[in-house]
Amino acid sequence: MIVVFGSINIDLIMQVKHFPTPGETVMTPSYEWLSGGKGMNQAIAAARAGVKVAMVGRVGDDGFGTRALNAMRRESILTSGVIQSESLPTGCATILIDETGENEIVVSLGANAEVDATQVPDEILGPSNLLLLQMELPAEANWDVLKRAAARGATTILNLAPANELPREALSHLDYLIVNRIEAEQIATKLGLKIETDALKLAYALSKNCDLTCIITLSGRGAVAVSGSTGWVVPALKVDTVVDTTGAGDTFCGVFAAAIHQKLSLPDALRRASVAGSLSIKGKGAQTAMPYIDDIVTYLPQLPEPEMVKL
Repeated sequence: MIVVFGSINIDLIMQVKHFPTPGETVMTPSYEWLSGGKGMNQAIAAARAGVKVAMVGRVGDDGFGTRALNAMRRESILTSGVIQSESLPTGCATILIDETGENEIVVSLGANAEVDATQVPDEILGPSNLLLLQMELPAEANWDVLKRAAARGATTILNLAPANELPREALSHLDYLIVNRIEAEQIATKLGLKIETDALKLAYALSKNCDLTCIITLSGRGAVAVSGSTGWVVPALKVDTVVDTTGAGDTFCGVFAAAIHQKLSLPDALRRASVAGSLSIKGKGAQTAMPYIDDIVTYLPQLPEPEMVKL
């Protein structure tokens, strides 16, 4: 089982012709509200990839929270670990999407700020399970759960998004670190590492320094990964139309976690995640556009095998 310890939000999505500059008001005729949050997004991506998923988080006593819980239950995600806050509303993200499909996002934590590490019992952090984390919850809670998971033998994956402070001790408990190029440079700077212009070299520096497998996602150029002295380069699947890139990163992370939990090799997991992330940009909304396992398998033959690079 995959245990996702993460945020649960409602996304308010607005299509705009262009992003507003400071002081500018941009009008748009309507908006949508969809369930979101990096934790919930990745949980749904993993569930659609064919694995059992348990979500641990917090929602408000409001319609947003009810909508989010119902969305997870429709995907057969276990929600017994989701607690209702008595004082804070469900987290909310406002997402602006321009005519090119690029996005700008503002997130209000809401009930996510109350998520506590004690919501994750030790018995679900054993070697048969995988813990998937992001950075939209209180950091102390993340590191507590991560430390216990590592001690009890669970596979651990952190998507360092957004790139907040990451203690050296926390890195020692990680099996996999997933970051985009900007986040990779931010964490390398904080660790005092040289910023490499080549993404594969940057992944190698983080992997070697932190003793983990490092994956750097590169948007439309795919991803790179380094484990030990071996690197992998995987392209993105070419798609004819880009509608919304909002959920691509979360789709990649959730599907990658599912593949690792299913004991696929690193290059096979990267390839599957890259296909899924690429398919997700063909539709609107982070969760609604996430592909199911049958879609992923159908498109896999269109993506070349990852290229292995000795470092």
